[in-house]
Amino acid sequence: MGNQCFCMSPLIKLSEVTVLFKKILIANRGEIALRIIRACKELSIPTVAVYSEADKDSLPVKLADEAVCIGPPQSAQSYLNIPSIISAAELTGADAIHPGYGFLAESPTFVEVCRSCNLEFIGPNVEVMKLMGSKALAKEKVSKIGVPVIPGTNSQIKDREEILKFTKEAGYPVMIKASAGGGGRGMRLAQNEYDLLNQIQMAQSEAKAAFGDPEIYFEKYIEEPRHIEFQIMGDRFGNVIHLGERDCSIQRRHQKLIEESPSAVLTSALRKKMGETAIKISKAIKYEGAGTIEFLLDKHGDFYFMEMNTRVQVEHPVTEVVTGIDIVKEQIRIAAGEKMRHTQDKVELNGHAIEFRINAEDPNKNFMPQAGEIKLFNPPGGPGVRVDSHIYSGYKIPPYYDSLLGKLIIWGETRDEAIARSKRALDEFIIIGPETVIPFHLKVIDNAFFRKGEVYTNFVSRRIMDE
Repeated sequence: MGNQCFCMSPLIKLSEVTVLFKKILIANRGEIALRIIRACKELSIPTVAVYSEADKDSLPVKLADEAVCIGPPQSAQSYLNIPSIISAAELTGADAIHPGYGFLAESPTFVEVCRSCNLEFIGPNVEVMKLMGSKALAKEKVSKIGVPVIPGTNSQIKDREEILKFTKEAGYPVMIKASAGGGGRGMRLAQNEYDLLNQIQMAQSEAKAAFGDPEIYFEKYIEEPRHIEFQIMGDRFGNVIHLGERDCSIQRRHQKLIEESPSAVLTSALRKKMGETAIKISKAIKYEGAGTIEFLLDKHGDFYFMEMNTRVQVEHPVTEVVTGIDIVKEQIRIAAGEKMRHTQDKVELNGHAIEFRINAEDPNKNFMPQAGEIKLFNPPGGPGVRVDSHIYSGYKIPPYYDSLLGKLIIWGETRDEAIARSKRALDEFIIIGPETVIPFHLKVIDNAFFRKGEVYTNFVSRRIMDE
């Protein structure tokens, strides 16, 4: 009997065909689940969609190769139900799980369970996820390698006197932040001591409800900053590159609404410096997969590390259209043990891209989330227009999840062309049924300050909502 070689890596070569994974289960829903299905189809990888009873008629369920119901509508009993998801993977013979974003995407417990069940988790390892999942620990780590951080506390402060000592040294205003999460939850701005002491308990309660962890920390508030994030990719061979930046300064209550790439204010020198810093952080923690290093950039051109997201971002398509690199497919290849096919010197930003989150919310009613049937869905088209969405005419928006219906991604040779094309596409975008934020987006791109690129994280409250 001849020699046999058994390889434990999921990367298998059969003749000239590379088999990355036998089957990928997608532990998510909505547009990101559909996005991953599309990437898998192009890689010839069968997919399994898991779904709650509320999502039985969704497009990911219809377009995946297999679909398994994992529970009732409530997230805790379905998309956050680890035993049900693992059972679905074992039942269908999946050997890898892609978490998308949200839900279990940044859960170290889920990663540990996947690995213990011989399922490849398409993302970083447990140690890195735990480190960067704690904003306080992440700040402490990057400051040790010489990366500038916003003045703040590196760990939870429980004593009132210690808190007041920090605020006296840093000065007001001060941000209170949840250590375990993001997305603006557990975040409060305090303008004075009275405000601070009142906001602490609210921030802790919100953090506990959102992330199961009430730990908070404190930061000096940078006035009129821009939120600049760098997309990074790393493989298990120690190679790390960045794919340029995204300007995510158009936000409401710390939730991103519009993202651009490249930023209107970064010079080539500043982009190089920030990009090299993002790579430095990623290499220091031996990061594998797709991730995002987030910075705050002040009006003087100084930048500070804010946090790292150890997953694919909602806004990843703006980077894809200016670089031509499919981030989701690269995630899968890296998780399968492949060496990155791209080097930093070959990454180029071509043109300008803008992404608009299309949420089922009513801007005239304080962005109240909407549910109900989509009577008509007619997305825009034409040159430079991409729509990532899981909805269709007749689709019923469930009331149990976030309000994101999809994303409109626009590309133009210049920022001015991208803005003009955005206006045309938003005017064409027809969703009849529940209210959406499309009218709000039109208002933003008509704003003179936005057109000049003069934006910052409180732009919406200062320039749009006050009009």
